[in-house]
Amino acid sequence: MKTFLSELRTALLLTAVLAVLLCGVYPLAVWAGAQTLFPSRANGSLVTDADGTVRGSSLLGQSFTSEKYFNSRPSAAGPGYDAANSSGTNLGPTSQKLADSIKAAITAYRTSNGLAPDAPVPADAVTSSASGLDPHISLTNAQLQAPRVAAARHLPLAAVTQLIAAHTTPRDFAIFGEPTVNVLLLNRALDQHR
Repeated sequence: MKTFLSELRTALLLTAVLAVLLCGVYPLAVWAGAQTLFPSRANGSLVTDADGTVRGSSLLGQSFTSEKYFNSRPSAAGPGYDAANSSGTNLGPTSQKLADSIKAAITAYRTSNGLAPDAPVPADAVTSSASGLDPHISLTNAQLQAPRVAAARHLPLAAVTQLIAAHTTPRDFAIFGEPTVNVLLLNRALDQHR
């Protein structure tokens, strides 16, 4: 019995020590390190107005439907980029439902942006990302939307093109991926443009 109580005491003591270390000290150290090294990212990369009002996160897409704004990539994450429903469509390449929705999205994209009926449409303009929350569009997608946005805002196309260039993220390490444009940041820049 003495051995059992001794082993029980050791087990309880070890459990308490590990609980303090792994449930208290370690998370606190990770939090403090993140707040020190990259506080913006650690706090969700929030985009705020000058008065501190949070307008979104540069890491999450938002729905923009006005002609005055660049449209985000379609989202399969519920209505309006609902992060609680983050997911893709889970429709396979042979799905007729997927093919029909892409055809409808291509027609709508061409119509809203004043493109010819046979104009090529970027894939990211008509398909959702795997998470359904992607905040970026391709540079080609942004350039095709630029004339519509410039006309709706009564701005010269060159001014809108300059804003696109200023908000374009290049390829990672100059070789990986494609240049992308963060739609939230670009649309905020448009609102601030005078």
